Formats: sequence, C-alpha cells, structure tokens
Amino acid sequence: MIYAPLHPEQVAFLNIAACIVVALTLVILGSWISNRWRPHRPDPIKCSTYESGEEPTGNAWGRVNTRFYTLALVFLLFEVETILLFPWAVVYGHPVLVQSTDGWWIRYTTGVGMLFLLTLMAGFLYVGRKGYLTWPSPKLPKTKYVSVVPDSYYDNINKQRSIPQTHTPT
Repeated sequence: MIYAPLHPEQVAFLNIAACIVVALTLVILGSWISNRWRPHRPDPIKCSTYESGEEPTGNAWGRVNTRFYTLALVFLLFEVETILLFPWAVVYGHPVLVQSTDGWWIRYTTGVGMLFLLTLMAGFLYVGRKGYLTWPSPKLPKTKYVSVVPDSYYDNINKQRSIPQTHTPT
C-alpha cells in the first residue's frame, strides 16, 4: 500500500496534537508520581485550618466588602489589556505589512488600538466616578496621650543632625 505525503496543514495539526498529548501525559504522570511518593501522615494539626498562624474563630460565612471584587475585576481588566496590547504593539510597525498595504496597516492598527484604549479608559473613568476605587480612611480614636519628651528636645536633635545648607552668591 502506498501512502500519499501529508499536506503542510495536516503536519501542523499533527504537531499541535502531539504537543497536547505530551503535555497531558506529563501532567498526568507528574500528578500520579507525586501522589504515590509523597508522605501521607495526617494528624489533627495538619488537618486544621490555618489562618496566618492564628486559630480561626467565628463563622467563615462573614460579610466581605464588595470593593475587593471590584478592585479585582479592574485589575483583571488591565491585565487583559496588557495581554491584548502586546501582540498589537509587535505587529504595529511590521515593515512587510506597512509596505504591502501602502500605509493602511498603520492607520488601521492605530484606529483599533485607540478604540481599545479609549474603551478601557471610559470603563476606568466610570469606575472611578462611581467611587469604587476610593477606600474610606479608618477612623482612629483620638487619644489624650501627652508625651513626656518635650518638643524642644526633638528640635535640638533635628538641628544637630541636619545638613547645613550652603548658600552660593548669585
């Protein structure tokens, strides 16, 4: 039986399929090996909840400030912006594309890039105007503490440690 040579598209597809198979094999094999070789000795301390070294208290279903979610979404928005702008910046001034399109490539990519950035800026301004990016300052209690050290002591230390300023005649 005689086999016909594969087309370049088929070879490219087979290369991608082989990479996917190898990646999945490595992930599954690595997970299996780490599961088999790791020590498995549970005890009450290892199975307890860990919160920065403190024993957890109270209910885990407490209220969470929704500003955290808004801030996280804005962060993701600008991460996606970076990911999308990088390829745009790479092909923006590509000499082959500029020459073959008589300058239309530059105009098109500039327009698309500016539209993308203006849309993001409008969203950022909307979030800022709504006040989602402002955080209330904590209300610290007023103290009636009076220091034993007088202010003149600090002034003397500052005078001794300060660098003398030299004035040059103009």
